[in-house]
Amino acid sequence: MRHEPRRDHRGILDPARLRRGLRFRRYLPAVPLLGRYVEHYWFVDWTLTEPFTQRIVPHPAVNVVFQQQDGDDSGSAEVSGVGRRLFSTTLTGTGRVCGVQFRPGGFRPFWRRSVAELTDRRLPLDSRSSPGPVPPAQQVCAGSDEDRRRTLDDVLLGWRPVADPLADEAVRLADEIRTDRTVLRVADLADRHDLSTRRLQRLFLGYVGVGPKWVIRRYRLQEAIERAGSAPPDWAGLAADLGFSDQAHLVREFTATTGVSPTAYVRSLALP
Repeated sequence: MRHEPRRDHRGILDPARLRRGLRFRRYLPAVPLLGRYVEHYWFVDWTLTEPFTQRIVPHPAVNVVFQQQDGDDSGSAEVSGVGRRLFSTTLTGTGRVCGVQFRPGGFRPFWRRSVAELTDRRLPLDSRSSPGPVPPAQQVCAGSDEDRRRTLDDVLLGWRPVADPLADEAVRLADEIRTDRTVLRVADLADRHDLSTRRLQRLFLGYVGVGPKWVIRRYRLQEAIERAGSAPPDWAGLAADLGFSDQAHLVREFTATTGVSPTAYVRSLALP
């Protein structure tokens, strides 16, 4: 059982700038049962004098997001499926977000049908798209961080997740891909667990929302982005370490995903 949320910045482009401009933090659920399904809760608060744009390379995970903007009495609530493209959002004024990032595969026990239905989609949480009652965003985002954490616990428990051994299997396999850098090919992962490649693909599509090959590539690319932010890497060596065919392959995927080349991204981190 984990006792604290992840501390890495994978998926966040220019994380230092985010932390300078916004108040960002993560928490685990207060109810241990929910850790079976939830990666972490994430909270963002801001008071801005000019617009702030943040870009994210999404994880292979479903998010539920409550947003409250000053001057908006109702706020908004949505479920966001796995996003295969770069996500960009612009914030203004004063507001707050309370989000739930589910573990890959962890939303299926709440959703109770194929999570692939949500891939590349963002749906307002209502009677058709929500697994259960949805409180207003201003209620979820009110009070201290501990208040918000407890409220999200209550929301998710009210959605009554249905235990599903296949969801547990998908969560374990996706976590293995994330944490074990030697997992570079779907066939190798299938052989390691005595599974057919076809079964592995069906499991990931139904429970994670994307195929295992995409998950492997996304996690390896997120690692490349994070390592570029800590120190300019040896790109050829990094490509080999992460399973890309060569440096040019890594550069193409990095550029296609982030919209900038690796060297341009590294230069951008030095800007104020």
